[in-house]
Amino acid sequence: MAEEMGIEVDAIAVEIAESEALEAESADPSYTPELVETLIEGLSGFSRRRRQEVGFELVAIAHTAPELLEGHIDALIDALYRPEAQTRWEALDALTALVPLYGEKTFGAFEGAETSLFDEGSATVRLAAFLFLCRYGAFAPERSDEAWPLLDEAIQCFHGDAEYHDMLGGLLELAQGSISPACADALAERVGFDADNGTSFIKTYSAEIIKAVRGQKE
Repeated sequence: MAEEMGIEVDAIAVEIAESEALEAESADPSYTPELVETLIEGLSGFSRRRRQEVGFELVAIAHTAPELLEGHIDALIDALYRPEAQTRWEALDALTALVPLYGEKTFGAFEGAETSLFDEGSATVRLAAFLFLCRYGAFAPERSDEAWPLLDEAIQCFHGDAEYHDMLGGLLELAQGSISPACADALAERVGFDADNGTSFIKTYSAEIIKAVRGQKE
Protein backbone atom coordinates (compact mmCIF):
# COMPACT_ATOMS: atom_id res chain seq x y z
CA MET A 1 0.00 0.00 0.00
CA ALA A 2 2.79 2.38 0.91
CA GLU A 3 4.54 1.49 -2.33
CA GLU A 4 1.38 2.23 -4.32
CA MET A 5 1.01 5.55 -2.56
CA GLY A 6 4.61 6.40 -3.39
CA ILE A 7 4.00 5.67 -7.06
CA GLU A 8 0.85 7.81 -6.99
CA VAL A 9 2.68 10.71 -5.35
CA ASP A 10 5.47 10.45 -7.92
CA ALA A 11 2.93 10.51 -10.74
CA ILE A 12 1.28 13.62 -9.29
CA ALA A 13 4.67 15.31 -8.95
CA VAL A 14 5.44 14.57 -12.59
CA GLU A 15 2.05 15.91 -13.64
CA ILE A 16 2.61 19.10 -11.65
CA ALA A 17 6.08 19.56 -13.11
CA GLU A 18 4.76 19.10 -16.64
CA SER A 19 1.94 21.55 -15.97
CA GLU A 20 4.37 24.15 -14.61
CA ALA A 21 6.61 23.69 -17.65
CA LEU A 22 3.67 24.29 -19.97
CA GLU A 23 2.70 27.41 -18.04
CA ALA A 24 6.24 28.74 -18.22
CA GLU A 25 6.35 28.11 -21.95
CA SER A 26 3.05 29.88 -22.53
CA ALA A 27 4.15 32.80 -20.35
CA ASP A 28 7.24 33.31 -22.51
CA PRO A 29 5.95 32.99 -26.09
CA SER A 30 8.22 33.05 -29.08
CA TYR A 31 7.36 36.40 -30.61
CA THR A 32 7.80 36.75 -34.35
CA PRO A 33 7.54 39.69 -36.77
CA GLU A 34 4.44 38.04 -38.22
CA LEU A 35 2.76 37.88 -34.83
CA VAL A 36 3.65 41.49 -34.12
CA GLU A 37 2.15 42.56 -37.46
CA THR A 38 -1.08 40.82 -36.53
CA LEU A 39 -1.16 42.46 -33.13
CA ILE A 40 -0.48 45.90 -34.58
CA GLU A 41 -3.36 45.44 -37.00
CA GLY A 42 -5.61 44.60 -34.06
CA LEU A 43 -4.53 47.77 -32.30
CA SER A 44 -6.32 49.83 -34.94
CA GLY A 45 -9.25 47.45 -35.46
CA PHE A 46 -12.92 48.04 -34.75
CA SER A 47 -13.15 45.78 -31.70
CA ARG A 48 -12.55 47.56 -28.43
CA ARG A 49 -11.87 44.28 -26.63
CA ARG A 50 -9.39 43.16 -29.28
CA ARG A 51 -7.54 46.50 -29.09
CA GLN A 52 -7.20 46.07 -25.33
CA GLU A 53 -6.00 42.48 -25.64
CA VAL A 54 -3.34 43.22 -28.24
CA GLY A 55 -2.26 46.29 -26.29
CA PHE A 56 -1.51 44.05 -23.33
CA GLU A 57 0.50 41.71 -25.56
CA LEU A 58 2.44 44.57 -27.10
CA VAL A 59 3.55 45.76 -23.66
CA ALA A 60 4.98 42.29 -23.01
CA ILE A 61 6.82 42.43 -26.33
CA ALA A 62 8.16 45.91 -25.55
CA HIS A 63 9.79 44.49 -22.43
CA THR A 64 11.01 41.16 -23.82
CA ALA A 65 11.65 41.70 -27.52
CA PRO A 66 11.57 45.48 -28.12
CA GLU A 67 13.43 45.23 -31.42
CA LEU A 68 10.28 43.76 -32.95
CA LEU A 69 8.44 47.03 -32.31
CA GLU A 70 10.98 49.43 -33.79
CA GLY A 71 9.04 49.68 -37.04
CA HIS A 72 5.67 50.04 -35.29
CA ILE A 73 6.23 52.97 -32.97
CA ASP A 74 3.97 55.24 -35.03
CA ALA A 75 1.12 52.73 -34.59
CA LEU A 76 1.63 52.77 -30.83
CA ILE A 77 1.54 56.56 -30.86
CA ASP A 78 -1.66 56.49 -32.90
CA ALA A 79 -3.19 54.18 -30.27
CA LEU A 80 -2.98 57.01 -27.72
CA TYR A 81 -6.10 58.41 -29.35
CA ARG A 82 -8.35 55.35 -28.91
CA PRO A 83 -11.50 56.01 -26.86
CA GLU A 84 -10.96 53.27 -24.27
CA ALA A 85 -8.56 53.87 -21.41
CA GLN A 86 -6.86 50.47 -21.40
CA THR A 87 -5.61 50.69 -24.96
CA ARG A 88 -4.14 54.11 -24.21
CA TRP A 89 -2.35 53.07 -21.04
CA GLU A 90 -1.02 49.89 -22.68
CA ALA A 91 0.35 51.95 -25.59
CA LEU A 92 1.94 54.41 -23.17
CA ASP A 93 3.51 51.57 -21.18
CA ALA A 94 4.96 50.08 -24.36
CA LEU A 95 6.31 53.44 -25.53
CA THR A 96 7.87 54.07 -22.12
CA ALA A 97 9.77 50.79 -22.40
CA LEU A 98 10.97 51.77 -25.88
CA VAL A 99 12.28 55.27 -25.05
CA PRO A 100 15.79 54.19 -23.93
CA LEU A 101 16.32 52.20 -27.13
CA TYR A 102 14.62 54.32 -29.76
CA GLY A 103 14.60 57.81 -28.27
CA GLU A 104 13.57 60.23 -30.98
CA LYS A 105 11.26 57.72 -32.65
CA THR A 106 9.10 57.64 -29.53
CA PHE A 107 8.97 61.38 -28.98
CA GLY A 108 5.99 61.82 -31.27
CA ALA A 109 4.00 60.48 -28.32
CA PHE A 110 4.49 63.70 -26.38
CA GLU A 111 1.20 65.31 -27.41
CA GLY A 112 -0.82 62.18 -26.73
CA ALA A 113 0.88 61.74 -23.37
CA GLU A 114 0.11 65.34 -22.48
CA THR A 115 -3.57 64.75 -23.18
CA SER A 116 -3.57 61.51 -21.20
CA LEU A 117 -1.77 63.08 -18.25
CA PHE A 118 -4.94 64.86 -17.20
CA ASP A 119 -7.46 62.22 -18.29
CA GLU A 120 -10.47 62.69 -16.02
CA GLY A 121 -11.71 59.13 -16.34
CA SER A 122 -8.70 56.96 -15.61
CA ALA A 123 -6.00 57.27 -12.97
CA THR A 124 -4.13 54.43 -14.70
CA VAL A 125 -3.92 56.41 -17.93
CA ARG A 126 -2.70 59.45 -16.01
CA LEU A 127 0.01 57.42 -14.30
CA ALA A 128 1.14 55.80 -17.56
CA ALA A 129 1.41 59.23 -19.17
CA PHE A 130 3.36 60.58 -16.20
CA LEU A 131 5.86 57.72 -16.32
CA PHE A 132 6.31 58.15 -20.07
CA LEU A 133 7.02 61.85 -19.63
CA CYS A 134 9.52 61.13 -16.84
CA ARG A 135 11.46 58.81 -19.11
CA TYR A 136 11.08 61.25 -21.99
CA GLY A 137 12.53 64.00 -19.82
CA ALA A 138 15.36 61.80 -18.56
CA PHE A 139 16.57 61.23 -22.11
CA ALA A 140 18.22 64.62 -22.73
CA PRO A 141 18.39 68.09 -21.10
CA GLU A 142 16.21 69.75 -23.72
CA ARG A 143 13.61 67.00 -23.29
CA SER A 144 13.57 67.52 -19.53
CA ASP A 145 12.83 71.22 -20.04
CA GLU A 146 9.95 70.28 -22.33
CA ALA A 147 8.46 67.68 -19.99
CA TRP A 148 8.98 69.39 -16.64
CA PRO A 149 6.12 71.95 -16.73
CA LEU A 150 3.64 69.11 -17.35
CA LEU A 151 5.17 66.91 -14.67
CA ASP A 152 5.22 69.77 -12.20
CA GLU A 153 1.53 70.46 -12.76
CA ALA A 154 0.69 66.78 -12.38
CA ILE A 155 2.63 66.56 -9.10
CA GLN A 156 0.55 69.40 -7.70
CA CYS A 157 -2.72 67.91 -8.99
CA PHE A 158 -2.19 64.32 -7.86
CA HIS A 159 0.05 64.65 -4.81
CA GLY A 160 -1.07 62.11 -2.23
CA ASP A 161 -3.26 60.11 -4.62
CA ALA A 162 -2.96 56.32 -4.68
CA GLU A 163 -0.73 56.54 -7.75
CA TYR A 164 1.69 59.00 -6.16
CA HIS A 165 4.04 56.24 -4.98
CA ASP A 166 4.68 55.18 -8.59
CA MET A 167 4.86 58.80 -9.69
CA LEU A 168 7.71 59.35 -7.23
CA GLY A 169 9.46 56.34 -8.73
CA GLY A 170 9.22 58.01 -12.12
CA LEU A 171 10.56 61.27 -10.70
CA LEU A 172 13.54 59.43 -9.22
CA GLU A 173 14.31 58.02 -12.67
CA LEU A 174 14.01 61.54 -14.07
CA ALA A 175 16.42 62.85 -11.42
CA GLN A 176 18.91 60.14 -12.36
CA GLY A 177 18.68 60.92 -16.06
CA SER A 178 20.25 63.47 -18.38
CA ILE A 179 18.30 66.53 -17.25
CA SER A 180 19.04 70.24 -17.47
CA PRO A 181 20.27 72.26 -14.47
CA ALA A 182 17.01 74.23 -14.54
CA CYS A 183 14.94 71.05 -14.41
CA ALA A 184 17.13 69.65 -11.63
CA ASP A 185 16.71 72.77 -9.52
CA ALA A 186 12.95 72.90 -10.08
CA LEU A 187 12.54 69.22 -9.25
CA ALA A 188 14.55 69.52 -6.05
CA GLU A 189 12.52 72.55 -5.01
CA ARG A 190 9.22 70.81 -5.74
CA VAL A 191 9.97 67.79 -3.53
CA GLY A 192 12.02 69.66 -0.95
CA PHE A 193 9.18 70.19 1.52
CA ASP A 194 8.26 66.50 1.52
CA ALA A 195 11.91 65.51 1.92
CA ASP A 196 12.06 67.56 5.13
CA ASN A 197 8.54 67.24 6.49
CA GLY A 198 6.86 64.32 4.76
CA THR A 199 6.20 60.85 6.12
CA SER A 200 6.52 57.27 4.92
CA PHE A 201 7.43 56.63 1.28
CA ILE A 202 6.80 60.24 0.30
CA LYS A 203 9.59 61.46 2.56
CA THR A 204 11.93 58.60 1.55
CA TYR A 205 11.45 59.00 -2.18
CA SER A 206 11.64 62.78 -2.02
CA ALA A 207 14.95 62.59 -0.18
CA GLU A 208 16.28 60.10 -2.75
CA ILE A 209 15.25 62.43 -5.57
CA ILE A 210 17.13 65.35 -4.02
CA LYS A 211 20.16 63.11 -3.46
CA ALA A 212 20.10 62.07 -7.12
CA VAL A 213 19.78 65.70 -8.27
CA ARG A 214 22.74 66.72 -6.13
CA GLY A 215 24.73 63.83 -7.56
CA GLN A 216 24.10 65.22 -11.03
CA LYS A 217 25.76 68.50 -10.04
CA GLU A 218 28.88 66.95 -8.52
